[in-house]
Amino acid sequence: MRASGCGCPSRAKRPARLASVLHAIYLTFTEGHWPHGTSAVVRDDLCEEALRLARRLHRLVPDEPEVTGLLALILLTSARSAARAGQDGALILLADQDRSRWERDRPAEGQSLAETALAQHRPGPYQLQAAIAACHADAATAAGTDWRQIAALYGELLRFDPSPVIEANRAVAVAYAEGRPHQNVLQTAAIVVPQTWRVAGRPPISSEDHSVGSAVTDRARTGNTACPRACHGLLRGQ
Repeated sequence: MRASGCGCPSRAKRPARLASVLHAIYLTFTEGHWPHGTSAVVRDDLCEEALRLARRLHRLVPDEPEVTGLLALILLTSARSAARAGQDGALILLADQDRSRWERDRPAEGQSLAETALAQHRPGPYQLQAAIAACHADAATAAGTDWRQIAALYGELLRFDPSPVIEANRAVAVAYAEGRPHQNVLQTAAIVVPQTWRVAGRPPISSEDHSVGSAVTDRARTGNTACPRACHGLLRGQ
């Protein structure tokens, strides 16, 4: 590696290099989870490659909480892949998924890793997204989701990613938690979230954990900013 000029970075450069590697793995998984240029709901090849890379990175730097958090996030999210599409290939929202089709080993491993990462008291965006995913994995049914905890986690995530997407997700989580979802919150999410996704190219992984984040996915792709009917149905079902 030294001969090629690709030696290990200095201690001062390692945090930035590590952040870049984490982001690359995150984008690989996100592209597999929300694939472009295809009607498929998920690309398992990219998701599994991201998981392989995340595991390898975790073996190299097991004491970095954001590395552990990213691995946890990928495990918790990919566990739902089999339940995300219907027989017609259409996306099934999280609240409507058959949870018996979720993998059982990955969520358990992901939850353990998320707890290990957060116990180091050095929070970061990957750890917080993993914690949000863990809240959904803990719920036996959609109605049993701990929305207060999810709202609090989105509040923390805003410190690291103060974006309209996260703000919209937090607003709807708060509405769920208080039992009084508001029409204007849904309309804001339906308008702001697609606009932000068009700039970023894709939603954050944790958006699928949110009913509004899921329901406006097709609006983001098509440019339709109408408030999705699925939002209202999901909110009524909570």
